[in-house]
Amino acid sequence: MNLVEKSQATLDVFSELESETKQFASESGLSCVSGCGFCCANPKVPASPLEFLPLAFDLYDKGLAESTLATLESKDEGDSCVIYKPQSEDGKKGFCGNHTKRGMICRLFAASARRTKYGKKDLIICKVLKEEKTEEFLKASERINNDMDIPLATAFYSRLDEIDQSLCQQFTINEAIAFALELVLRYKFYEEQEVDVIA
Repeated sequence: MNLVEKSQATLDVFSELESETKQFASESGLSCVSGCGFCCANPKVPASPLEFLPLAFDLYDKGLAESTLATLESKDEGDSCVIYKPQSEDGKKGFCGNHTKRGMICRLFAASARRTKYGKKDLIICKVLKEEKTEEFLKASERINNDMDIPLATAFYSRLDEIDQSLCQQFTINEAIAFALELVLRYKFYEEQEVDVIA
């Protein structure tokens, strides 16, 4: 599988996840609070380069790959996701600058579960939602262990692992995006060299 194919395979996994998370959100009444950027403002969100390949290709196609990489190289360790657009002083209100190409971690949050050591499903959710939608949170926490379907984060991470295990290594979100951009820029550079040779 080349890099383009890996990116497409990742998008296919995202597409399946999207339909499952939409179903869960509709049934549970749980979804991110509009305009909330609490999680996006966290610089330590873990992510892999593979889940950001679609974003990297998208930025390349829009002519933004090199400038985004330059921005990332000038950022500090404590800076939030490069794609996040904060709208408040503390950075906790805002929106994603490229929602359709966001990573796996962004898609799983508030719409998936992990298993505890006792085998029970546990919602992956933030304190904002626990506080703002307490009733829905408590109801959903109970129902996911009885009669409500919810995507399991580990199952979707395993699917990414099958595409390319080496690109599933975890970094901070900005490091993962930078890694993906470097891969795409290198891939496109060699692709163009081949075209020149053929021409």
